[in-house]
Amino acid sequence: MNFNLFAQVVETERSVFTNFNLSKLWEELVQYTFENGPALLLGIVSALLIFVVGRWVALFLVRITGNILKRSRIDETLASFLTNIMYIALLAMIILAALEQLGINTMSFTAVLATAGLAIGMALKDSLSNFASGVMLILFKPFAVGDFIEAGGTDGVVEEIHIFHTKLRSGDNKAITLPNSNITDGVIVNYSSKPTRRIDLVVGCGYDDDLRAVRNFLEELIASDSRILSDPKPQIAVDQLADNCINFVVRPWVANADYWPVRWELTEKIKNGFDERGFTIPYPQRDVYLHQVDA
Repeated sequence: MNFNLFAQVVETERSVFTNFNLSKLWEELVQYTFENGPALLLGIVSALLIFVVGRWVALFLVRITGNILKRSRIDETLASFLTNIMYIALLAMIILAALEQLGINTMSFTAVLATAGLAIGMALKDSLSNFASGVMLILFKPFAVGDFIEAGGTDGVVEEIHIFHTKLRSGDNKAITLPNSNITDGVIVNYSSKPTRRIDLVVGCGYDDDLRAVRNFLEELIASDSRILSDPKPQIAVDQLADNCINFVVRPWVANADYWPVRWELTEKIKNGFDERGFTIPYPQRDVYLHQVDA
């Protein structure tokens, strides 16, 4: 058997078969282009127009929205974040519309995006919670930078308010970073929001002391401090007949900035005044009496 001749025959047959398939494929491609070319070209042009015009409209709408947010005095960080989210959402809609013009079924893309969004949302639920809380803090403004607040189990002066967290400075100058969800989940106490504050003191004197003399001393002490406001009127009253003492409540009003200096000075002056006038400041005590029993 002539193997060379056999190999030549096989190669010739393969070449003919290959040429036949390529020719057929080319003919089918030319025929498809001839039949569907105009529609395909129209679809491509339409998709490009939708993308270009749609992107321009999206940028225009985002710019208008950003200007509206600035005029409404919304925090710049929140305004920037919202406009970016708006642009991404509009761009995704434009791309899907362009793909539809090309005859591509976008249902599968939509399903994938929805599934990915759900997975991302579950993974970032804590961050999204902080973001939502940050939006609430910025919109409703329960406090501002510079306010002294108590929130999230701590207190301090607000230094920065961000979308996901808020930074405080403690009284001993420590930096505290609080997740915003910790703030909105509990009670927020803003000590700086009102121009005035009331000092609440409880002053106890002994049962043997002259109540009128104690009251007169407290009234004179309050009247001698020019930082204490006359309106609202300070309150001085007997509040409780306790086990070891008689308790007076002393409630003067001061400007917010004077709260701690006045409170500390009043406490010191009350103690010194009681000592000078012989008033007693009782403390818990117990008298023990021993009885001798004759055997």
